[in-house]
Amino acid sequence: MLVGYIWVASTDDHALHDQQQQALLGAGVTATQIYEDIGISRQQERPEWQHCLDALQAEDTLVVWQLDRMVTSRAHLLQVLQDFWQRNIGLKVLTGQGAEIDTTHISLRTVLDVLEALTELENQIVREATLEGLAAARARGQTLGARRKMTATMVRQAMLEMTDTNTSATQIAKKLGITRATLYNYLNGDGSPKPAALKLLQTQEEE
Repeated sequence: MLVGYIWVASTDDHALHDQQQQALLGAGVTATQIYEDIGISRQQERPEWQHCLDALQAEDTLVVWQLDRMVTSRAHLLQVLQDFWQRNIGLKVLTGQGAEIDTTHISLRTVLDVLEALTELENQIVREATLEGLAAARARGQTLGARRKMTATMVRQAMLEMTDTNTSATQIAKKLGITRATLYNYLNGDGSPKPAALKLLQTQEEE
């Protein structure tokens, strides 16, 4: 049996409802087998979508106009397809991205395998881009990972160097392996110590 689902978000034009409805009817779905969520945002629960999932039986086929009328992300799509595959439910997407999904012609397992491979590929690309970014940052001499802890020796060095008007706070911070924000947590712009620096210096003297 063919079962249809329509979703019109709160920000969508109401004409989108008629467009979806006509497409589903044209695909052979009877009006009594169409579930509709109207005026519901992507952040809200869709009660009719849940009713639709509950009503689907083995060998039924869900028909949607476009993928974005059914799921909210690639991860959500994988979740739905895995559920359908386990329950022997088909899926047919009529138009737009994902229109190649029609399990009346290819198996849902095949679609699921392709999507899982694409998801893993995307994850790998993100991982590689992150590693390349870290390597580039290291090549530029940027300090990565945990910042160095400020010591009394570093405070004294910074106080001395900040009296040199030709040396910027950024240069001093980079030399010490800390951020400008950390530097200014301990010292004023003229190099005079703030309470945190005084406490650090006093602690070392007591030791």
